[in-house]
Amino acid sequence: MLFPEYQCPWQDDELRILRDAAARFFTQEFKPLNERWIAQGKVDRDAWTKAGAAGFLCAGIPAEYGGAGGDYRHETVVMEEMHRAGIGGFGYQVHSTIVAPYIYHYGTEAQRRRWLPGLATGELVGAIAMTEPNTGSDLQAVRTTALREGDQYVVNGAKTYITNGQHANLVIVVAKTDPAKGGKGISLVVVETDDNPGFKRGRNLRKLGMKAADTSELFFEDCRTPVDNLLGGEEGRGFVQLMQQLPAERLNIAQAAVVAMERAIEITLDFVKERKAFGQRVLDFQNTRFRLAECKSEALIARTFVDQCVQWLLEGRLDAATASMAKYWCTEKQCEIIDTCLQLHGGAGYMDEYEISRMYADARVQKIYGGTNEIMKELIGRSLG
Repeated sequence: MLFPEYQCPWQDDELRILRDAAARFFTQEFKPLNERWIAQGKVDRDAWTKAGAAGFLCAGIPAEYGGAGGDYRHETVVMEEMHRAGIGGFGYQVHSTIVAPYIYHYGTEAQRRRWLPGLATGELVGAIAMTEPNTGSDLQAVRTTALREGDQYVVNGAKTYITNGQHANLVIVVAKTDPAKGGKGISLVVVETDDNPGFKRGRNLRKLGMKAADTSELFFEDCRTPVDNLLGGEEGRGFVQLMQQLPAERLNIAQAAVVAMERAIEITLDFVKERKAFGQRVLDFQNTRFRLAECKSEALIARTFVDQCVQWLLEGRLDAATASMAKYWCTEKQCEIIDTCLQLHGGAGYMDEYEISRMYADARVQKIYGGTNEIMKELIGRSLG
């Protein structure tokens, strides 16, 4: 571990046991398959049921709905160990820390009992469809509609950059149920994709990094879904629901960034201890030690900050501006630290066979999704008064 002396303020013995179990699972079960997943552009479908059978899906959902009965800490421990094992393509964060909490927090009792057990076992794979071809961070401008006809909603529109899009059979769609009301007319409508003729999957998009993560276009053409699939059962609540969950989602991105920083420093230390130049280890050059000293200091600052944010989240005190600070600053530092670590690998760092090369490509999207870092700064700026 990079910081063996550091004591996480929210971790206890139960979470340490979970962390060890998650680390073993992802290292033994998923890591040997990662090269094939990267080549095919998506994980195998049975990866979801394997993770579910091992108890690593929906760890923060109560047991009465099929989850493990934990809280946000349990989810984040699993997420951290997944990233530490280098499994960036498994869409766990969207499935377990976004889709499942939306259903748990906003769904009716019938919706919880209908969908959460399947998400926990991996029988259902979840996705959330926000972004559109011409709409990114400005969610109030979505064009997708879900208009009521009798006891159904008819969904029309296109979504893009959707994580888990190739496997998802449960998609939370951000749509306007009353286009005349603008943002106040936005609702979250759940579309079950199996045997739904109005739902079409588009391309599995090719990306700079995160190559094992299926990221798709989704099309809804007179796609019918029951009125009972309106999340929470009340129209016009979608924008509020989205805003309430975004702090946790952005904190989760920041935490993934911290794990990436720590991992990058660890593998770079291993490299510079072994590689020699001009008759001495690369680590013995003052420049190497100073650059890694800077990286380790910033990684520890990031770790303590996000752990404090976890505490605030658990207490219900994490506000949007602070979550935006965590997301923006940690993802910026992730990219900077990984760039430094790649440089210290020399030419090897540019080769795809080295982990640092893939980490460099994977890191770049962190500053974009979950709200671009420019949007994060705007939200922080609004808090200044």
